[in-house]
Amino acid sequence: MRTTERTPPAARYPELIRDASLVWLASGVVGVSFGAISVTGGLPAWVPVVMSLVVYAGAAQFSAVGVLLAGGGPVAAAATGLLLNTRTAAYSLAVADTIGRGRLARLLGAHLVTDETVAFALAQPDPARRRAAFWISGLGLFTVWNAGVLAGALAGSALGDTGTYGLDAAFPAVLVALVLPALRTDSAVRRSALLGAALALAVTPAVPAGVPVLAALAGLALYGGRKGGTA
Repeated sequence: MRTTERTPPAARYPELIRDASLVWLASGVVGVSFGAISVTGGLPAWVPVVMSLVVYAGAAQFSAVGVLLAGGGPVAAAATGLLLNTRTAAYSLAVADTIGRGRLARLLGAHLVTDETVAFALAQPDPARRRAAFWISGLGLFTVWNAGVLAGALAGSALGDTGTYGLDAAFPAVLVALVLPALRTDSAVRRSALLGAALALAVTPAVPAGVPVLAALAGLALYGGRKGGTA
């Protein structure tokens, strides 16, 4: 039993690496795009690289860089990024027990909380697999994202916008695949997801990119209400 506990999660759950690699691939593609867009827009190559290491929030990074390239100041860019990244507060609550109880684990784990790592972890059937999935996907995603940003920043305008190849659809497609099992088995999750999707679609034409995701979190209220009513 002790030998099993000391075995690294990657060795105990090799299938998690296989599944997480799809997310890593999508992350790398988007990271290359972010680095290239930032540099071709006029920012020094170190800006997207440092931002990815310190901030590490894809949608918020794109929005912050968009503000900077449009002539906005650092304060406006930071405020935009903070607004779009507030959804991770709810994500952190969802995986608080999964991350671990140590200070170092919580500090590092909080930095790795993203849409993808949370979805991948919560899709697992038991606590041990959820913890392994979080750390495997989180550490891998952080590494690949930053490597992609660095490559895009160094390549600059030679790559152009990877969105023109339709590769920007890889991320949402992977996320849908991760949540499908929960949608099939839990009717409360389905109702919450439908409400969140409807709200996000309704506000999309009127708000900046990333804000619809925040609106979709309102669907959690329906899920919480149903769970509370059945308790």
